[in-house]
Amino acid sequence: MNLPVTAVWPGAPTPRGATWDGEGVNFALFSEHAERVELCLFDPSGRREVQRIELREQTNLVWHCYLPEARPGLLYGYRVYGPYDPANGHRFNGNKLLIEPYAKDIVGQVRWSDAHFGYKIGHRNEDLSFDRRDNHAGMPKCRVIDPAFTWGDDKAPNIPWADMVIYETHVRGFTMKHPEVPPALRGTYAGMATAPVIDHLKRLGVTSVELMPVHAFLNDRHLIERGLTNYWGYNSIGFFAPDHRYSSTGVVSEFKTMVKTLHSHGIEVILDVVYNHTAEGNQLGPTLSFRGIDNASYYRLVGDNKRYYMDYTGCGNTLDLQQPRMLQLIMDSLRYWVLEMHVDGFRFDLASALARELHAVDKLGAFFDILLQDPVLSQVKLIAEPWDLGEGGYQVGNFPAGWGEWNDHYRDTMRAHWKGDSGLIGDFASRLTGSSDFYQHSGRKPWASVNFVTAHDGFTLHDLVSYNDKHNAANCEDNRDGNDNNRSWNCGAEGPTDDAGINELRARQKRNLLATLFFSQGVPMLLAGDEMGRTQGGNNNAYCQDNEISWVNWDLSPADRDFLAFVQRAIALRREHPVFRRRNFFHGSAPEGSLLKDIHWLKPDGSEMNDDEWAHSYAQCLGVYLSGEAMQERDRRGRPVHDDNFVLLFNSYHENIDFRLPPVPEDCEWQSVLDTHVANGLQPDGVFRGGDTYPLESRSLALLMQRKQS
Repeated sequence: MNLPVTAVWPGAPTPRGATWDGEGVNFALFSEHAERVELCLFDPSGRREVQRIELREQTNLVWHCYLPEARPGLLYGYRVYGPYDPANGHRFNGNKLLIEPYAKDIVGQVRWSDAHFGYKIGHRNEDLSFDRRDNHAGMPKCRVIDPAFTWGDDKAPNIPWADMVIYETHVRGFTMKHPEVPPALRGTYAGMATAPVIDHLKRLGVTSVELMPVHAFLNDRHLIERGLTNYWGYNSIGFFAPDHRYSSTGVVSEFKTMVKTLHSHGIEVILDVVYNHTAEGNQLGPTLSFRGIDNASYYRLVGDNKRYYMDYTGCGNTLDLQQPRMLQLIMDSLRYWVLEMHVDGFRFDLASALARELHAVDKLGAFFDILLQDPVLSQVKLIAEPWDLGEGGYQVGNFPAGWGEWNDHYRDTMRAHWKGDSGLIGDFASRLTGSSDFYQHSGRKPWASVNFVTAHDGFTLHDLVSYNDKHNAANCEDNRDGNDNNRSWNCGAEGPTDDAGINELRARQKRNLLATLFFSQGVPMLLAGDEMGRTQGGNNNAYCQDNEISWVNWDLSPADRDFLAFVQRAIALRREHPVFRRRNFFHGSAPEGSLLKDIHWLKPDGSEMNDDEWAHSYAQCLGVYLSGEAMQERDRRGRPVHDDNFVLLFNSYHENIDFRLPPVPEDCEWQSVLDTHVANGLQPDGVFRGGDTYPLESRSLALLMQRKQS
């Protein structure tokens, strides 16, 4: 289009944002307390501001206009004028170009300078001072998009919760070192959609990829000045725009193509989303978007001194979902990613912050009420990180029906058990069977528990068994950052070693942890690269490392390939046998009309555990009999679901234990299916009669299946 524009029409207050309708573009921006709003237009390079258009129309606190000459590709931003009165929550500064909250495309990166702050850096009055410098030269620009895309017959895979295997990954880090991904596509949405990547996911048995944040985000100034970057991306500034750093083409449709391609292979796309805070930080942070548009309407401010922000996130601010327009923005964003981008669900970062009504966490807050009645969002996967950093923020087990939750009790118990901590048998059994103590009371199902032993935040699986302590020197924070309570064990040496015995034990511990994960009830989540021995060199907080510390390594050693094959086999067993992915909790007793119990807990002598024995502090060996014959579940067509009978044996003790196997009918036997003491998981001479003892090696897991004698 030609600039400057010559025609400005009143336009409409809805939809919010910049909307191309095939003839022109409607612009609509909410600001309750603004006194004047200017739409700023830029040349195609984004370097030169060409025109300012005052939005003279305001309807229901939304400022709007329509430009019949505007076309997709137009670069723009806003300047918003009003009182600069931090004590009363207002921080308007018309000298600052602002990113629009509803922008569907944001191009360029912040080039940091003091001009991005609404106050004078270094002034004795700090943020009570006022800065008059223009910052547009160093600001990203919003871009009008044409949303048209050929989705064809794209359909959501709609994987049942109980059948899911989630793979948490980072768009950039997953393919940056993949030798079979074309160099130009590495680290991008397009790279995620290449055949080698999809082949790996399919062979592994992944049903759902959970992408770490892809919403447009900022690199913090303090990280840039230290030569680092906000690699993880939990620093959102645009809730509608896919970040350009992960695009090989620079166009929004690349993300859509990735989703469509994954869908065509039956793989869901779940987004890790950060709606609890923004990149603008606390009162000393920059003025980039929400703060300058209407600070008092977007953020939670301290009641008796609105100069300051309520911080339940540890990032300086918290978005205010008590404000209807802020709540609307988040709901509009979620619907946009489902309806326009076809994603299949969301994992909500620090989700408790979204539930806060006044100060307390309220699990029936407006946000959840609206989600559960929404005809679009109630149909997709909703997963909570069920905590924040404020008082009362830890809410595992308290989210509403329909939600899955990251279960950190599962993580901590499984790590501690396999490390050899005693007194955990009861808790271990609860986590293994879906954490009914957290979820059953509210009518939820085992799949409410999203089980994991590692995630992006913390040690990788390999580092969990290789380091007692974190090694975060590369983060330039004197190793003060990151969790100090990792429940890790280096197996006898800190970090890499040539000791064959230690390396064998580490490999076995990795097999123990992942086999337990995939044979547990609930939804398993695997951290990308854990199946191939990925290490971060002991860094348990690699949020700022956009380099080989964080990138997945595809150059596999023979041991890595063996472990990958083991993980593939464990996931395949889960997929093939519904007894490991039940839709309902175990009864623990024989259902009416049956003589079979669906689960038995066994001691090494083959007898059943009694109530008193769960409390024995020394117990580190346990068996569980899973009856596939007594499942009492039905498939989607109402047909009874039955499976084979299995015995799982767990020994976290440092000595071998002979475990007596349960009796079986005369024409049946126990077949060893998997044993973590063996590198490939296959136990030689693995056929046993009922009542035989199984040689359960130290620190190992064994799975046996009942079968007819051959």
